[in-house]
Amino acid sequence: MIHDLKGNSEMGPVAGMLFAMVEGNYQRLTSIIAGMTQEELDYKGPNEEYNSTAQLLKHLAYVDLNWVFRIKGEAVSLELEEKYGPMLDENRQLPQVKGIALDVLIRNYDDVITRMKSLCYELTDKGLNQRVEYENGNEATIKWGIWHIADHSRYHQAHINQLRKWFKESNSVK
Repeated sequence: MIHDLKGNSEMGPVAGMLFAMVEGNYQRLTSIIAGMTQEELDYKGPNEEYNSTAQLLKHLAYVDLNWVFRIKGEAVSLELEEKYGPMLDENRQLPQVKGIALDVLIRNYDDVITRMKSLCYELTDKGLNQRVEYENGNEATIKWGIWHIADHSRYHQAHINQLRKWFKESNSVK
């Protein structure tokens, strides 16, 4: 198998390459979580002190959704905010997620990736240098934002892989 980043020929070269990173990491993520049981999806690690895979999937979808709307220069609708959010709970932690089926989480995240793809068709390589507001009054270029989506996914994939390892170990002891 040959691994490569091939941009979509209908997107600008840089936008296509950046979206290829997002899409490749999303495909990697879905392969990592394929076949997870509900018990494993909700597992929070030893002593229940970590974020579950379900929490991380919902978090990734919500963050990516916010980037889509940030890039578009629009606010996330109340309907989507209720479906995907909030970012943090009252304790400034990822909100609790339990009992949501893997296919529901993936279907919701698929929708966000589809929105990102549609947006990338509209972006020009020059437009990727446009700045958008990002966290606490800072700014980021759209180019950096799309890269960040891919990077953020890989970051949490490491957590999910660790959770899978712990889950397997805890079930082999039983």
